[in-house]
Amino acid sequence: MRGSAAESWSTPPTRTRRRPRGRPLRSCRTLRAAGAVASAALLLPVLAAAPDATAGQPGSGALQRAFADASAKYHVPQSVLLAVSYLESRWDSHGGAPSVTGGYGPMHLTDAATALAGAPHHSEAGEDARGDAARPRAAARAAVRTITAGPLPARLRTLERAAALTGLSGTALRQETSANVLGGAALLAAAQKRLGLPPSESPADWYGAVASYSGASDAATAATFANDVMDVIRTGERRTTDAGQQVTLAATPRLAARTEQVRRLGLATPPAAGVECPPTVACESIPAPYEKLEGDDYGNHDLANRPTSQKPDFIVIHDTEGSWETSIKLVKDPTYVSWNYTVRSSDGHIAQHVPTKDVAWHAGNWYVNAKSVGIEHEGFLAQPDAWYTEAMYRTSARLVQYLAHKLRIPLDRQHILGHDNVPGTTTATIRGMHTDPGPYWDWAHYFALMGRPFQPTGGPFAGMVTIAPSYHDHQPDYTGCVKPGQACVRHGSGAVRLHTGPGPDAPLVKDIGLRPDGGASTIDVNDTGARASTGQQFAVAGHRGDWTAIWYLGQKAWFHNPWDRPTALDAYGKVVTPKRGRADVPVYGRAYPEKEAYPVGVPVQAVSPLPYKLLAGQAYVLGQRSPSEYLWASTFDEKGHRVIRGKDTYYEIQFGHRVAFVKASDVDVRPSNR
Repeated sequence: MRGSAAESWSTPPTRTRRRPRGRPLRSCRTLRAAGAVASAALLLPVLAAAPDATAGQPGSGALQRAFADASAKYHVPQSVLLAVSYLESRWDSHGGAPSVTGGYGPMHLTDAATALAGAPHHSEAGEDARGDAARPRAAARAAVRTITAGPLPARLRTLERAAALTGLSGTALRQETSANVLGGAALLAAAQKRLGLPPSESPADWYGAVASYSGASDAATAATFANDVMDVIRTGERRTTDAGQQVTLAATPRLAARTEQVRRLGLATPPAAGVECPPTVACESIPAPYEKLEGDDYGNHDLANRPTSQKPDFIVIHDTEGSWETSIKLVKDPTYVSWNYTVRSSDGHIAQHVPTKDVAWHAGNWYVNAKSVGIEHEGFLAQPDAWYTEAMYRTSARLVQYLAHKLRIPLDRQHILGHDNVPGTTTATIRGMHTDPGPYWDWAHYFALMGRPFQPTGGPFAGMVTIAPSYHDHQPDYTGCVKPGQACVRHGSGAVRLHTGPGPDAPLVKDIGLRPDGGASTIDVNDTGARASTGQQFAVAGHRGDWTAIWYLGQKAWFHNPWDRPTALDAYGKVVTPKRGRADVPVYGRAYPEKEAYPVGVPVQAVSPLPYKLLAGQAYVLGQRSPSEYLWASTFDEKGHRVIRGKDTYYEIQFGHRVAFVKASDVDVRPSNR
C-alpha cells in the first residue's frame, strides 16, 4: 500500500523526517499503523469454497434456479435479483466467509455482529476441508471490529431483517445460498413496498428499491449503485461462480430506469465541491492534512502545481491491506503518508484526499510519486473475492478513465501501474517494495470496463506479446495467503509464472534484486520475482512447443502459452536494445537529471543503477520517453520547492514484473519485428 520504508515514506531521500507514528501497510504482512488497527486483519486468507446447499458440479443450474424461485416467491424481477447480486458478489458465495462489512453469500446479507463474535459460518465439513477455519473467523472479527465501535448501523445487519421477513434462520441465510438469495429478494420486495411502489414486472420500476439495497447513507452513492445495477441488466452477464455454478443474466438493452425514485429514499446529497471525479460515481472530499509539525517537519503530502510544474505520467493502483475506516483514519493523520483517492469495496464509493495537482506520498519511489496519482482500493491481495467487488472495479475504472483524460495519461499498462509494478529507486530499496494489488487483481476485466480491452496488435512474427491469460480459467498455484508455505485456495489469476526453460519442471527465473545471494524465486503470493501480469508487454525471445520465451530481468524467461489456451496475445510495437557495440547498459529505478543540472542549494541526487543489466542481443518493450526530472520539496512553504530538469532523457521499459528506466543515449529504439 504505502511508500517504501527505505525511502522515508516516499519523501525525497535527502529530507529528514520525524519517524511517523504509523508504518506503511505492507501486503500480507503485519499491520503497524497509527490508531487502533487490528493487526489480524492483514491475515485474511483466500478462503476455500465450503460445501453449499445449492452447489453442484460445474454446469449445474442450482443457483440459477434459486434466483428464479426467489423471484417467483417475492415478485421481484429475476433480472433485478441477478444484477444486484452481481454487483455485490459476482454471484460468488466466498465459501461462506464474511466480507469486510460482515456480508454473507451472493446477496451480501450483512451480519456484522456474527462476524464480530466469530460464530461459526461454515459447516463442520467445510471447516475440515479448509483445515484452518478458526483463523479466517478471527481475521474477519478483526476487520469488522475496525468498523463498529458502537451500536451496529442498519447497513451492517441486513441479514437480521431478512430473517424476520423470510422466517429463515440466520444460520441458513449465512450458509445456504438458496436461502441467501431468498433473503435478498425479501429485502428488495420490502423496500419496494416501503417506498409505496407496486411489485412491477419491469426492472425499471425497481430503481428506488435497488438504491435502498446498497445501504448507502447519501443519495449519490445509492444512485451510483442503482445505475450500475441497471447497466448490468442492460448489458447482461454470464459467468461460472466460485462454486462451479453457471449463471446467466440475459441483456435488456433498452431498459430506461426510473431514476427519480431515488428521491423517495430521503437521503442527503453531499456537496460535489472539492473533488475531481466523473459525474458517474459518488465521490466525497476527505482531505489529507497539510500541516507543519515539529521543527522543519511537515506532513502528509507536498503542494505542487501539476501539470504545469510536472506532468503526471502514471496512475498507480494500490490495495489498502486494511478496512475503509482504518484507511481513512490513516490518511487523515498528518504524521502518516498519503494517496489521492480511496475506493470503498462494498459500494464503490470514492473519497478524494489529495488534489491531483499536489504530490501524494504513496508509491515508495519519489520520482514516481512526483509523476503519478495514487488510488487505494479497500482490500487484501490474498482475499480477492470478499474485497475486490464488481462495484469497486466499476467505479474505479470510471475514475481512472476520467483522470487519464484529464491528465493526458495513456490507458495502457505502461502508464496504469500496480504498486507491484513500481520499481525500487536503488538496489537497497528493491526488497522493500510492495506487492499490491497482487496476482488476483483482474486487470483484464478492469481495462475492459475502461473500454480498452487487451487485444492482439500484431501477428505471430511481430516480436512482442501482451500477457493475457483467461482470468477465471487460469489458476496457478500460490502459497502464503494464510501462512508462509501453505497453499492458497486455487483462484483465477492474471499472472503467468516464468521458468528458465520450456517446461513446468524447469526452475523459476531468479531476481537478483530481490535475492542478491542468488536464492530461488518462489510461488509465494507476494513474490514478484518470476511473474508477468495481464496487460504487460514483453519482447519475444523464442518459442518451443507450447512455451514462449520473453526477455525478463536480463534473461530468457519461459511461460506456458499453448495455442488452444493462449496466455498471451501477439503484439507489435517499439523495443529498446543496447547501442551497437555495447555489451550491456545500466538499468535505473528513476529518471533523475545529471549532476550538472542541479543549482546551488539543491543536493545532487545520485543516478544510481539497479543491480540488473540490459544485455546485448536482448530487447525490452518501450513504454514512454521520460525527461529527466527531480522534484526538490523539503519545505512546508511551497515557494521553496523546485523542479530540476536535466539534459538526459530516459526510456521507460517493461524490464521485469516492475518497470524500469534506461538512458536514451545508451540504447537504440527499433520495431519489435526487426
